[in-house]
Amino acid sequence: MKITDVRIRLVNKEDNKLKAVASVTIDECFVVHDIKVIESAEGAFIAMPSRKTNDGDYKDIAHPLNTETREILKQAILTAYYDELKK
Repeated sequence: MKITDVRIRLVNKEDNKLKAVASVTIDECFVVHDIKVIESAEGAFIAMPSRKTNDGDYKDIAHPLNTETREILKQAILTAYYDELKK
């Protein structure tokens, strides 16, 4: 798996933990939209796209199947996020 593009849309709202939304292209043939960049006391992290279920819980629509893939996505998205902040 190779991440071939990461696009960041910054969210400019005061007192909002959501800082950006990312779209990631994998192998130039598959895109995952609406990956959230959230800032917490421990630092920034990503949240995969999800939808609200009938009982009020949230369930991921798309997500990595292992820790290694999640780490690759996280590093690519957070690097692009911090680069976008520098602009």
